[in-house]
Amino acid sequence: MFQSVQTLVQGAVLERLTLLINHVLSAEPVAMTRLQRHSGSAVQIGFKGWPSLLPALPVVAFRISPAGLVEWLGETPPTAPDLRIEVDVANPAAALAQALTGERPNVEIAGDAEFASDVNWLIDNLRWDIEDDLARFIGAAPARQVSRLALAVADGLRTAVRTVRGATTHRSVMPTGSEGPPPR
Repeated sequence: MFQSVQTLVQGAVLERLTLLINHVLSAEPVAMTRLQRHSGSAVQIGFKGWPSLLPALPVVAFRISPAGLVEWLGETPPTAPDLRIEVDVANPAAALAQALTGERPNVEIAGDAEFASDVNWLIDNLRWDIEDDLARFIGAAPARQVSRLALAVADGLRTAVRTVRGATTHRSVMPTGSEGPPPR
């Protein structure tokens, strides 16, 4: 039963994620133009090293539409995608910390080099203008205030994560001048 509920939730989340990705892409004509060159191509995203104690993450696959948007390919990924991306998530906490600080996780990419280059460009340059979307619902001034608050919270989280990561890094280093354990 847990497996069927998990499958339903994953499907719903991935459908919403596809809508969000297409919303962000459609706001940037340059992004859509870059993807139109790869119409019909499939990209598969997998997660390697995921702890077996946690529910498994699905392999996610998208096909590029003629309009330069993405179509989620559902529960069955293609047998031979044009681009395969494997994200290392062996340590989910570290991966989350990397995401919060704006660092990219370790990834392995295989497939069409031009397609990979355009996907990399999208990752580097495409941003969701949340403030603009909020302004449509609550007005420009309140959206600006919510955006400033969200940026302040995000900056605080990044600083906290960097501080924690720095503290754990420093603890694992032996003090200078130590040659090992004390003599007996």
